[in-house]
Amino acid sequence: MSLVLDSAAQDLLFREARTANTFTDEPVTDEQVQAIYDLVKYGPTAFNQSPLRITLVRSPEARERLVKHMAEGNQPKTASAPLVAILSADNEFHEELPQLLPHFPQAKDAFFSERPVREQAALVNATLQAGYFIMGVRAAGLAAGPMTGFDFAGVQKEFLDDDHTPLMVINIGKPGDNAWFPRSPRLELDQVITTV
Repeated sequence: MSLVLDSAAQDLLFREARTANTFTDEPVTDEQVQAIYDLVKYGPTAFNQSPLRITLVRSPEARERLVKHMAEGNQPKTASAPLVAILSADNEFHEELPQLLPHFPQAKDAFFSERPVREQAALVNATLQAGYFIMGVRAAGLAAGPMTGFDFAGVQKEFLDDDHTPLMVINIGKPGDNAWFPRSPRLELDQVITTV
Protein backbone atom coordinates (compact mmCIF):
# COMPACT_ATOMS: atom_id res chain seq x y z
CA MET A 1 0.00 0.00 0.00
CA SER A 2 1.55 3.27 -1.14
CA LEU A 3 -0.94 5.54 0.65
CA VAL A 4 -1.15 6.16 4.39
CA LEU A 5 -4.87 7.08 4.23
CA ASP A 6 -7.00 3.97 4.76
CA SER A 7 -9.11 2.64 1.90
CA ALA A 8 -12.43 3.81 3.38
CA ALA A 9 -11.13 7.38 3.68
CA GLN A 10 -9.76 7.22 0.13
CA ASP A 11 -13.21 6.17 -1.09
CA LEU A 12 -14.97 8.87 0.95
CA LEU A 13 -12.74 11.67 -0.33
CA PHE A 14 -11.92 10.50 -3.85
CA ARG A 15 -13.01 7.21 -5.44
CA GLU A 16 -16.65 7.12 -4.34
CA ALA A 17 -17.13 10.89 -3.97
CA ARG A 18 -19.19 12.41 -6.73
CA THR A 19 -20.78 15.70 -7.69
CA ALA A 20 -24.33 15.43 -6.37
CA ASN A 21 -27.25 16.65 -8.46
CA THR A 22 -30.04 15.84 -5.99
CA PHE A 23 -30.14 16.07 -2.22
CA THR A 24 -32.27 14.92 0.69
CA ASP A 25 -33.95 17.57 2.79
CA GLU A 26 -31.70 16.83 5.79
CA PRO A 27 -30.29 20.21 6.85
CA VAL A 28 -26.61 21.11 6.93
CA THR A 29 -25.96 22.54 10.38
CA ASP A 30 -23.81 25.46 11.46
CA GLU A 31 -21.80 22.94 13.48
CA GLN A 32 -21.04 20.95 10.32
CA VAL A 33 -19.97 24.12 8.51
CA GLN A 34 -17.74 25.02 11.46
CA ALA A 35 -16.15 21.54 11.44
CA ILE A 36 -15.55 21.75 7.68
CA TYR A 37 -13.91 25.16 7.95
CA ASP A 38 -11.84 24.12 10.97
CA LEU A 39 -10.35 21.37 8.81
CA VAL A 40 -9.85 23.11 5.48
CA LYS A 41 -8.36 26.32 6.87
CA TYR A 42 -5.08 24.43 7.27
CA GLY A 43 -4.62 23.83 3.54
CA PRO A 44 -1.49 25.56 2.23
CA THR A 45 -1.55 28.79 0.24
CA ALA A 46 1.20 31.14 -0.95
CA PHE A 47 2.31 33.49 1.86
CA ASN A 48 -0.41 31.84 3.97
CA GLN A 49 -2.81 34.24 2.28
CA SER A 50 -6.39 33.15 2.79
CA PRO A 51 -8.41 34.92 0.12
CA LEU A 52 -11.35 32.48 0.03
CA ARG A 53 -14.61 33.94 1.26
CA ILE A 54 -17.75 31.84 1.71
CA THR A 55 -21.26 33.25 1.56
CA LEU A 56 -23.84 30.78 2.89
CA VAL A 57 -27.20 31.15 1.20
CA ARG A 58 -29.71 30.00 3.82
CA SER A 59 -32.81 32.20 3.65
CA PRO A 60 -35.53 31.44 1.07
CA GLU A 61 -35.33 35.04 -0.19
CA ALA A 62 -31.57 34.84 -0.80
CA ARG A 63 -31.97 31.42 -2.43
CA GLU A 64 -34.54 32.85 -4.84
CA ARG A 65 -32.20 35.72 -5.68
CA LEU A 66 -29.36 33.27 -6.38
CA VAL A 67 -31.37 30.77 -8.43
CA LYS A 68 -32.29 33.41 -11.00
CA HIS A 69 -28.55 33.84 -11.77
CA MET A 70 -27.86 30.12 -12.19
CA ALA A 71 -27.74 28.44 -15.59
CA GLU A 72 -31.05 26.76 -16.41
CA GLY A 73 -29.75 23.25 -15.72
CA ASN A 74 -28.39 24.30 -12.33
CA GLN A 75 -31.51 26.09 -11.12
CA PRO A 76 -33.55 23.11 -9.79
CA LYS A 77 -30.69 21.59 -7.78
CA THR A 78 -29.67 24.98 -6.38
CA ALA A 79 -33.28 25.66 -5.40
CA SER A 80 -33.57 22.35 -3.53
CA ALA A 81 -30.13 21.79 -1.95
CA PRO A 82 -30.11 21.98 1.86
CA LEU A 83 -27.29 24.52 1.78
CA VAL A 84 -25.71 26.60 -0.96
CA ALA A 85 -22.37 28.38 -0.67
CA ILE A 86 -21.02 31.10 -2.93
CA LEU A 87 -17.23 30.90 -2.96
CA SER A 88 -15.37 34.06 -3.86
CA ALA A 89 -11.87 35.52 -3.85
CA ASP A 90 -11.23 38.53 -1.65
CA ASN A 91 -8.99 40.85 -3.68
CA GLU A 92 -8.16 42.78 -0.51
CA PHE A 93 -6.82 39.67 1.25
CA HIS A 94 -3.51 41.42 1.83
CA GLU A 95 -5.02 43.38 4.73
CA GLU A 96 -4.91 40.18 6.83
CA LEU A 97 -1.33 39.27 5.90
CA PRO A 98 0.26 40.87 8.98
CA GLN A 99 -1.94 38.57 11.08
CA LEU A 100 -1.45 35.50 8.86
CA LEU A 101 2.27 35.98 8.22
CA PRO A 102 3.54 37.49 11.50
CA HIS A 103 7.18 36.68 10.76
CA PHE A 104 7.00 38.74 7.54
CA PRO A 105 4.25 41.36 7.94
CA GLN A 106 5.84 43.60 5.31
CA ALA A 107 4.75 41.09 2.62
CA LYS A 108 1.50 43.03 2.48
CA ASP A 109 3.23 46.05 0.92
CA ALA A 110 6.31 44.39 -0.55
CA PHE A 111 4.38 41.99 -2.81
CA PHE A 112 0.70 42.93 -2.87
CA SER A 113 0.47 46.72 -3.03
CA GLU A 114 -0.87 46.66 -6.61
CA ARG A 115 -4.44 45.54 -7.30
CA PRO A 116 -3.70 43.44 -10.44
CA VAL A 117 -1.10 41.42 -8.51
CA ARG A 118 -3.59 40.87 -5.68
CA GLU A 119 -6.34 39.82 -8.08
CA GLN A 120 -4.11 37.17 -9.67
CA ALA A 121 -2.92 35.89 -6.29
CA ALA A 122 -6.45 35.87 -4.90
CA LEU A 123 -7.78 33.94 -7.90
CA VAL A 124 -5.10 31.24 -7.70
CA ASN A 125 -5.10 30.80 -3.93
CA ALA A 126 -8.86 31.07 -3.36
CA THR A 127 -9.41 28.49 -6.10
CA LEU A 128 -6.93 26.24 -4.31
CA GLN A 129 -8.84 26.79 -1.07
CA ALA A 130 -12.12 26.02 -2.87
CA GLY A 131 -10.69 22.58 -3.68
CA TYR A 132 -9.89 22.11 0.00
CA PHE A 133 -13.45 23.18 0.85
CA ILE A 134 -14.92 20.53 -1.44
CA MET A 135 -12.74 17.89 0.23
CA GLY A 136 -13.84 19.17 3.65
CA VAL A 137 -17.50 18.81 2.66
CA ARG A 138 -16.77 15.22 1.66
CA ALA A 139 -14.88 14.60 4.92
CA ALA A 140 -18.06 15.65 6.75
CA GLY A 141 -19.94 12.86 4.98
CA LEU A 142 -21.77 15.30 2.75
CA ALA A 143 -21.85 15.69 -1.00
CA ALA A 144 -20.75 18.82 -2.83
CA GLY A 145 -22.13 19.98 -6.14
CA PRO A 146 -19.70 22.66 -7.36
CA MET A 147 -20.87 24.73 -10.33
CA THR A 148 -19.51 27.50 -12.49
CA GLY A 149 -22.61 27.67 -14.66
CA PHE A 150 -24.03 30.99 -13.50
CA ASP A 151 -24.01 34.70 -14.28
CA PHE A 152 -20.80 35.78 -12.50
CA ALA A 153 -21.51 39.50 -12.82
CA GLY A 154 -25.07 39.01 -11.57
CA VAL A 155 -23.97 36.98 -8.53
CA GLN A 156 -21.27 39.52 -7.74
CA LYS A 157 -23.72 42.41 -7.90
CA GLU A 158 -26.41 40.55 -5.93
CA PHE A 159 -24.27 39.10 -3.13
CA LEU A 160 -20.74 40.52 -3.17
CA ASP A 161 -18.93 43.78 -3.89
CA ASP A 162 -16.19 44.99 -6.22
CA ASP A 163 -13.50 43.57 -3.94
CA HIS A 164 -14.83 39.99 -4.17
CA THR A 165 -14.69 37.89 -7.32
CA PRO A 166 -17.11 34.95 -7.47
CA LEU A 167 -15.44 31.59 -8.19
CA MET A 168 -18.15 28.96 -7.92
CA VAL A 169 -21.43 28.04 -6.31
CA ILE A 170 -21.54 24.80 -4.33
CA ASN A 171 -24.68 22.89 -3.39
CA ILE A 172 -24.13 20.94 -0.16
CA GLY A 173 -26.04 18.15 1.55
CA LYS A 174 -26.75 14.44 1.79
CA PRO A 175 -27.17 12.99 -1.71
CA GLY A 176 -30.76 12.27 -2.74
CA ASP A 177 -32.30 9.81 -5.19
CA ASN A 178 -30.47 9.42 -8.49
CA ALA A 179 -27.89 11.95 -7.30
CA TRP A 180 -25.10 10.86 -9.62
CA PHE A 181 -24.48 11.03 -13.32
CA PRO A 182 -22.39 8.13 -14.63
CA ARG A 183 -18.72 8.54 -13.73
CA SER A 184 -16.84 10.23 -16.57
CA PRO A 185 -13.42 8.90 -17.65
CA ARG A 186 -10.21 10.21 -16.14
CA LEU A 187 -6.79 10.62 -17.76
CA GLU A 188 -4.14 7.99 -17.08
CA LEU A 189 -0.85 8.79 -15.38
CA ASP A 190 1.19 8.76 -18.60
CA GLN A 191 -1.19 11.35 -20.11
CA VAL A 192 -0.58 13.76 -17.24
CA ILE A 193 2.90 13.25 -15.79
CA THR A 194 6.14 13.99 -17.58
CA THR A 195 9.52 13.30 -16.03
CA VAL A 196 12.45 15.49 -17.07
